[in-house]
Amino acid sequence: MATDTAKKSYNRLHSMASFRDDWDCKIAPDITLSIVVLGASGDLAKKKTFPALFALYKQGFLPKATQIIGYARSKLTDEALHERLTPYLKGEEQQVAKFLKLCLYVQGDYTPDAPGYQQLSQHIEEWEQQPNSPAGRLFYLALPPYVYPEVCQGLSHACSNLGPNPHSSSWVRAIVEKPFGNDLDSSEELCEQLGALFPENQLYRIDHYLGKELSQNLLVMRWANPIFGAWWNRHYVNNVQISFKEDFGTQGRGGYFDTYGIIRDVIQNHLTQLLALIAMECPVSNHPDDIRDEKCKVLRCIAPLKLEDVVLGQYTAGNGQPGYLEDSTVPDDSRAPTYAACRLQINNERWAGVPFVLRAGKALNERSVVVRIQLHENPVPLFGSQGAQQQMRNEFVMRLQPGEAIYAKMVVKKPGLEMATDMSELDLSYGERYSDVKIPDAYERLILDCIRGDQQHFVRRDELRAAWSIFTPLLHAIDRGEAQLEPYEYGSRGPAGQDPFLAAAGYKRTAGYNWKPSKSSEQAA
Repeated sequence: MATDTAKKSYNRLHSMASFRDDWDCKIAPDITLSIVVLGASGDLAKKKTFPALFALYKQGFLPKATQIIGYARSKLTDEALHERLTPYLKGEEQQVAKFLKLCLYVQGDYTPDAPGYQQLSQHIEEWEQQPNSPAGRLFYLALPPYVYPEVCQGLSHACSNLGPNPHSSSWVRAIVEKPFGNDLDSSEELCEQLGALFPENQLYRIDHYLGKELSQNLLVMRWANPIFGAWWNRHYVNNVQISFKEDFGTQGRGGYFDTYGIIRDVIQNHLTQLLALIAMECPVSNHPDDIRDEKCKVLRCIAPLKLEDVVLGQYTAGNGQPGYLEDSTVPDDSRAPTYAACRLQINNERWAGVPFVLRAGKALNERSVVVRIQLHENPVPLFGSQGAQQQMRNEFVMRLQPGEAIYAKMVVKKPGLEMATDMSELDLSYGERYSDVKIPDAYERLILDCIRGDQQHFVRRDELRAAWSIFTPLLHAIDRGEAQLEPYEYGSRGPAGQDPFLAAAGYKRTAGYNWKPSKSSEQAA
């Protein structure tokens, strides 16, 4: 009997092309899980991490044997932590109370030899006193990156040892937040430090944009629908824009932002990850590393940016709001860009010659994140003049926020007796089509992925290296003061220089057209 089982196992393994083909991500039903939130007294933990854990708890996604330990330098009791968290936990009072019973607090320093790590280890080991059950240890570092090396050293030495004979399904994982360095060299240094303590399969570099609903839909939409395969290339696509807009400034919190600027804060990570999902080739399988292999390949096809490839700006006072330099936390002579538009070229067979424009800005006229894929115009217009047709290009648009939607702009006959054309759209507004579905927060999804062991939506080290390689020369030029910052008024569309820049990238705005979100999308927004 045992021989037959071994033979079947051998045959199954040797019938696969790769061990990735046998990949699966499931939570062991009898797992004993400890989730440690380091930086538990900070804003990120109380506003994002703990509410995401509570949402998973409400929906039954956390294992039955779960404990959540908050760790920070602040001197708090369990009850004091609960009081801090309660205003941010949205649900019935009884549910909140039950969830908080899972949460305890350990006070300790972040230095590698701090006694607090031993206390953490004691709590974890006591929780895991269940024979023959797998153990899971998830460390969420809701902390600034400069303390990652010493915190990971403390965790690795005191809290990562699963014992002499760990269960085959036991695991240790660590989630770290961006920014992952501020250029290629600092990123590589941080990766070396963390990699010496946690191997790559235990490190989960979180980028919450990869947890957004439409970001995750990109993979399904592209590769489950043959209709997209025919035109998703340079033969049909004229240009691609990925735009991030915020309608507020630094609001007195410019000190952090000023050390990074808009490129490091948004474009190098969030928007570059979206670009990779849009431009990548079809992966061999759904295995996280097959997907990340393709993302890394396409990023490596992008040449480093130069100053002539960007438009940079900094907002000034307007519409009753102060300018960036009027923020008391910002240096008077700051050269940090609050707006950037970057034109990238992907040098491969699919995308050669198609400009990809990544642009992001603060204090603009609206809040939105939009992907816009604009196609070439019809080479031989049947309806109207060539000039009119150029202003009515097909576009495929994905609106990540606010109010998730996917729509395709197309030319149709305008209702009436005349043969007149009009620009309309095929529209999938999530708030209308999925009105009875709650779209989960990105942090909920990504924490659950980590518990499941699915690294698909986390940034691998070689992806990070490829992304920093694109932007580091430009960032160093900006840091040396070689870049010109164009002022733009608070609440405006951005610097005036963006319009000729976009035109040079091939973009043509549809005259007189405005997408009208459905009522449900407006409510979702």
